[in-house]
Amino acid sequence: MTVPARTARATTASTGAPPAFEETWDQINWDQATEEVTRLQVRIAKATQAGRWNKVQALQRLLTRSHSGKLLAVKRVTENAGKRTAGVDGKIWKTPMSKMKASQALTHRGYQPLPLRRVYIPKSNGKKRPLGIPTMHDRAMQALWSQALNPVAETTADKNSYGFRPRRSTADAIEQCFNALAKRDSAQWVLEGDIRGCFDNISHDWLLKNIPMDKIVLRKWLHAGFIDQGVLFPTEAGTPQGGIASPVLANMALDGIEDAVRSALGRSPNARQPAKAHVVRYADDFIVTGATRELLELRVKPAVEEFLAVRGLQLAPEKTLITHICRGFDFLGQNVRKYGDKLLIKPARKSVASLLDKVREVLGKNKAATQAQVIMLLNPILRGWAMYHRHVVAAATFSRIDHLVWTKLWVWAKRRHPRKPMRWIKARYFERHGLRDWVFACANRPPELAFRPMLFRLAGLPIKRHTKVRSDANPFDPAWTAYFQRRANAR
Repeated sequence: MTVPARTARATTASTGAPPAFEETWDQINWDQATEEVTRLQVRIAKATQAGRWNKVQALQRLLTRSHSGKLLAVKRVTENAGKRTAGVDGKIWKTPMSKMKASQALTHRGYQPLPLRRVYIPKSNGKKRPLGIPTMHDRAMQALWSQALNPVAETTADKNSYGFRPRRSTADAIEQCFNALAKRDSAQWVLEGDIRGCFDNISHDWLLKNIPMDKIVLRKWLHAGFIDQGVLFPTEAGTPQGGIASPVLANMALDGIEDAVRSALGRSPNARQPAKAHVVRYADDFIVTGATRELLELRVKPAVEEFLAVRGLQLAPEKTLITHICRGFDFLGQNVRKYGDKLLIKPARKSVASLLDKVREVLGKNKAATQAQVIMLLNPILRGWAMYHRHVVAAATFSRIDHLVWTKLWVWAKRRHPRKPMRWIKARYFERHGLRDWVFACANRPPELAFRPMLFRLAGLPIKRHTKVRSDANPFDPAWTAYFQRRANAR
């Protein structure tokens, strides 16, 4: 009896055996592969809710051995931003055949990850952040196990954790800050928490004891080490920044901080002035609100420090501050501050300065570039920044940035034509559109482009209030499918 191709593929996906027929990368039915993995993830989430950890383990084993799971893992690492970045072996997967072979090579028997390649990226404070770059094979294995870990992490996560989680964003975290602080009788004090080297210092022992996944694979990842300038260094703590599985592992390590704060407070000793404690966390950045400074200093902060110490972590004293809401604080690139009884969230000054530095850098490196090239370089930077901040009180900031960018463009244009009069320069680079004058736009469409380039105007982007995701929404729970569909359609 001949087995139909669709049936053969489904059987293969559920058992993890090699395909029963020759399948090429371009022939893969990605919708079907996603559906099969999603079905297993839903079952993992249900087993987690029921506390059936043996079933969770069995379902994770089924998913990580499935053909569909391996295909999606390879697809992820060959289509993300790091697809052209190689590990210590120098290999990347470009061709369809190499991707297909890679998916078939994702086996657990005999798996041994290679050390990570250490690179450094600059931070805003002038220091450098270390990143560990795994090989493509190790990245795919981490992506495969992330598929099995995410349903567990989402089911057990803190309600107000928003970083590196599906269907959640920084806008949700900022909106939760508004909800916790905007009312007239809301908390007046905020603990700004900063964890020192979170990814680099998480205890391996804690991870191996508490992360529900194959301990052998996890131990190999944690002890793989890294190579820096040709020297192999062991890793005794932490999850490498740059690994696909690192965000979910770090999130699971920090989940429970809300319960720790709640347990430390218990019932408020003064019924007239409740604790008003709310935790808002995005990855390793978090805030805790409180009714009084003493409450945060004497009860909340020690509870957080004790919670982190068990995981091998500690707060950075120089960055962990207790601030009154009238002075305001920066969180995720936004400034949250109360003016009288009115809470306003605006783009932070550091974020504005960083944007202008990028504009200045682009113009400085492209003094001889064409106007079209400059516009094509600036537009993604300006549009991306504006889209990030368009949910807060940013209209005045957008107008100011438009003016500051214009002044830089005017200097750039005058430098190109030092002997030309101002009217000539204006006619060459700027236009009038309706009531708007001095619009930086190309007079003619360049032959290599299908449109006439025009500089993006931040003030033209409407400010739209973000609707925060429900705190208990779980994308792996079928009961929330309709809710997430409505949110997707509303955008």
